[in-house]
Amino acid sequence: MLFSSPVFLFLFLPLLLLLYWSAPRAWRNGVLLVASILFYVWGERFFFVVMLASIAANWLIGLALDALEGPRQRKAMVAFAVVLNIGLLAVFKYTEFLVGNLNDLLAVVGVAPVSVVSPHLPLGISFFTFHALSYVIDVYRRVATAQRKPIDFALYIAFFPQLIAGPIIRYHDIYKQLTRRTVTLELLASGTERFLAGFGKKMLLANPLGEVADQIFALPAGELSPGAAWLGVICYTLQIYLDFSAYSDMAIGLARIFGFHFLENFNYPYRAQSLQEFWRRWHISLSNWLRDYLYIPLGGSRVANWRIYLNLFIVFFVCGLWHGANWTFVVWGMIHGGFLIIERLGLARWLARQPGAVRHAYALGVVSLAWVFFRSADVTQAVHYLQVMFGIGGSALSLDFLRYVDPLVVISLVIGSLAAAGVFTRLTSDWRCRAGQRDGVLHPPLEAVRLDADGRWVLGLRLVIALTVGVLGCSQVAAGTYNPFIYFRF
Repeated sequence: MLFSSPVFLFLFLPLLLLLYWSAPRAWRNGVLLVASILFYVWGERFFFVVMLASIAANWLIGLALDALEGPRQRKAMVAFAVVLNIGLLAVFKYTEFLVGNLNDLLAVVGVAPVSVVSPHLPLGISFFTFHALSYVIDVYRRVATAQRKPIDFALYIAFFPQLIAGPIIRYHDIYKQLTRRTVTLELLASGTERFLAGFGKKMLLANPLGEVADQIFALPAGELSPGAAWLGVICYTLQIYLDFSAYSDMAIGLARIFGFHFLENFNYPYRAQSLQEFWRRWHISLSNWLRDYLYIPLGGSRVANWRIYLNLFIVFFVCGLWHGANWTFVVWGMIHGGFLIIERLGLARWLARQPGAVRHAYALGVVSLAWVFFRSADVTQAVHYLQVMFGIGGSALSLDFLRYVDPLVVISLVIGSLAAAGVFTRLTSDWRCRAGQRDGVLHPPLEAVRLDADGRWVLGLRLVIALTVGVLGCSQVAAGTYNPFIYFRF
């Protein structure tokens, strides 16, 4: 069930709001949990039992970790939890990938291939697995106590705004909110505004650009021209940011409506002037997760240089593979990891002496070219696509790409670029929070939308703009236009 689907917008969400606000405070987590399970079942049917089994197992492991005192026993228990969760992810997400690569190796030595039935990939398994790992590791580190109420713990894992496509909410950031949270008029207004802003970004900007990118990346190898290839990359570069950040905007907005403060997940990553800065701005919740639960435990930057480079290699290999069971994602991760290593070897010092435009062009160029691997069906297609972009192979240089360009695409490119650059930041109630944000910390109180005498008409004007955007977005939903969510497949 997409946030931008008619069923969610006009049935699920209104009924949930009615039930939630009608229920006694003590029942509200239960209402949210039941609604979240129904939200998941809508898309998964039988495979919701995988998520429920993960919830039950990790809740029991958390209780065991809290009860155990001996260091060895606790290490054994957390190791069991890691193996269990990663094993679950490996079985459902990577079986086909692993068996396919094994059969390629077996074919080289003349051995018959292995035949395995690939299991169905449950929606959001990468996200709820990382949520579960965050919980057990936080309990093991004693930065949070085990959650003794199964409903509250299940809500942490299954809360519908972040269940399918994030952001990845770490347990120690939210556990107090599971039992104590207050919804103010300011928070409700801010949440509504944020949801509608994300909804409009998705429907009015990301979708038109994504349709062009899909058409171009689907072209046969011999029909792809350099102009079309560059247009496809530009459209996809904007689409993936606008699409994923729109989902995060909607998730953050919905969470506020129910009293939760979620982490920011994007901080205008295309403004970055290095790959290091890009990863402080892009998918912040994943970056922080990998930093705190993988990079630092491996030794982080406190070890010899060769170990730092190895740690970065491991982290970005995992980052790529987490996104999908395909070598294209691994190569994408290795490109980012490789440039981070090169920056540490001296490129960062050289860039620091260059004009800002050069630094920005470097970062955006690497990121955009790496997206070719992320979007392509396989490595062969990605390599050919990159060759065509630089005039090697493909069809002759021509203006054939203009057939993909219409007024809607031009408007989406212009406004989408301005949005990605943060030009419209001050039009939202979050701008002060974003200005003070550092590495995905929780939002401070929303002073920007306090309803004082001077602020009421400002907030009212913002909501009128947001509602207008929402109405325009709903018109696209009603028209049944192209409407995927990129990160649902992860």
